[in-house]
Amino acid sequence: MSLYAIADLHLSLGTDKPMDIFSGWDNYVERLESNWKKLITDNDTVVIPGDISWAMKIDECYNDFEFINNLPGKKIFGKGNHDYWWATKSKIDNFLKEHNFDTISVLFNNSYLVDNISICGTRGWFIESESDEDVKVLGRELGRLKTSLDCAVKLGGTPTVFLHYPPVYGNQECSEIIEMLNEYNIKNCYYGHIHGSKNAKNAVEGIYKGINFHLVSCDKLGFMPFLVR
Repeated sequence: MSLYAIADLHLSLGTDKPMDIFSGWDNYVERLESNWKKLITDNDTVVIPGDISWAMKIDECYNDFEFINNLPGKKIFGKGNHDYWWATKSKIDNFLKEHNFDTISVLFNNSYLVDNISICGTRGWFIESESDEDVKVLGRELGRLKTSLDCAVKLGGTPTVFLHYPPVYGNQECSEIIEMLNEYNIKNCYYGHIHGSKNAKNAVEGIYKGINFHLVSCDKLGFMPFLVR
């Protein structure tokens, strides 16, 4: 049983939002499916930390979720900034149950134990939160991260964090999130959101303040899930 991560699928199988207009995204759905099936087995788990579907409402997610559900392995969804369809966990769970999407679970104020790894995380927020609204959202995300981390500790595995927004980028950091990760002695953090080779140059990968950071956005990985363990 292996654990993988890949963010920013940006699927639009049920809506008109093609990603192949961007450089490097040509035939990306086919490439993702082919790579996934070569690598992932039904015994594996894949964490998808955000920007999963361009659908605006949960009821519009059917085609994208069906595509993901039919891929091998178990999948754990986190929220991204473009996941406008995201609702309460109970509403998402009910939608998954209604359509028998039984390989998909949602990471939202909770944690999952996969072998000896406790999967935890949240969306995160901007590196710099200056406006009152940004500060408010960041506080909410910190609360969700703490709840998830506490759940991970109770599960007994090694807490491993999956975020959508990078908590550090270039020479900037979201100090509140970094401090919380260090408080819980997190050694590995996986994030997405960053696209394009130019932007990826400023992405922090490797050890930063004792934490090993990994960028796992779809295009950065060549549409190939990244092996976590």
